[in-house]
Amino acid sequence: MRSVLFDQANLEVQAQQRFSLQNSQMLRVGLGPDVLAVKGAMVAYQGDIRFDHQGSGSVGKLLKRMVTNEDVPLMRVSGQGEVFFANQAGHVFLIDLTGDALSVNGTNLLAFDAALEWDINRVKGAGFFTGGLFNTTVTGTGTVALCAVGKPVVLDCSTQPTYVDTQAAVAWSANLAPKVVSSMNLKSMLRGGSGEAFQYAFHGPGFVVVQPFEWEPPSAENPGSQS
Repeated sequence: MRSVLFDQANLEVQAQQRFSLQNSQMLRVGLGPDVLAVKGAMVAYQGDIRFDHQGSGSVGKLLKRMVTNEDVPLMRVSGQGEVFFANQAGHVFLIDLTGDALSVNGTNLLAFDAALEWDINRVKGAGFFTGGLFNTTVTGTGTVALCAVGKPVVLDCSTQPTYVDTQAAVAWSANLAPKVVSSMNLKSMLRGGSGEAFQYAFHGPGFVVVQPFEWEPPSAENPGSQS
């Protein structure tokens, strides 16, 4: 049997690292210690692998997940073997935390070391008109895998104020405290708006990752859905 499908570039990558990229759009994780991953992100696995629902871990975190749109449905992946993760053919990026923290849009989260701490935080200024905006903060020492739709850009927020569409922000430095602002005046909003009503405002030492795609805002009927 012959085909370009079987070219070396498409064969499984044998890597020494626990988290590695099979290609730019697929993550490969070698198990040993457990991994937490977003439900539905597994596309294949090899070996003796178990998938279990991951609870919130505390009553406070459970309540946050119940009342926010940032309900990150996680599963615990354990066992021996390799697991492959992907999300809508998005581009996968690995970030190694060394005792620091990262704020992530839950829709862009793919997987991370189970030893890392995580929590849900409300963004300052995200009130009634925004429907409430929340992000997931991951802290500690370990690897986080993010998935961006399209090729993202990393913006430096230290030199000047930086504004990012709330549905295009992938992740940012956890030390930054973004506010939700509007660039529209009331008259424009009454006329139907421009479609660019709310942005995250960042300013300070740190970065924000922006993807060339805007997630669909959660609907009132199904606040946890984004496509």
